[in-house]
Amino acid sequence: MRKLAVLGMGVCIALAFSSCKSSESAYKKAYEKAKQQELAEPQNTVPAEEVTSVTSAPVVAKVVESSPSGIRQEKVTVVSGTNGLQDYSVVCGSFGVKANAENLKDFLDKEGYNALVVFNADAAMYRVIANTFADRASATAARDAFKAKYPNRKDFQGAWLLYRIN
Repeated sequence: MRKLAVLGMGVCIALAFSSCKSSESAYKKAYEKAKQQELAEPQNTVPAEEVTSVTSAPVVAKVVESSPSGIRQEKVTVVSGTNGLQDYSVVCGSFGVKANAENLKDFLDKEGYNALVVFNADAAMYRVIANTFADRASATAARDAFKAKYPNRKDFQGAWLLYRIN
């Protein structure tokens, strides 16, 4: 009985050492095979006369009247907020995720703004609006005041005007 136990343990030890060695060599074989294939692949070079250049079309933003204030025209729908959306709005954030837009809206509401979240389906972006106005002059003044109120927030320094398309 004792001899049988010693023999069984010896077989187990031998299997353990041989299995580790075989997995290591299998890895090594696979690595060397991949390296040989990489070296064996011919290098494809294209002669210079066959190369065609690709030109991209410039992206043009829609701007109402050529002005330094850079108003963007977008068709948007109100997602959340109680204040009605007017023609000109001060946008202080744009997000691809609605939850991020809602978080900024909540922050602005705590700061005393009646913020809105609108959705631009063409760009698939949620815009956070701090203020909305019927005329451009009021919106421009509100945007400048908004930037001045938060000089240390670089994200708010990029605030821009939105002209709502019906």
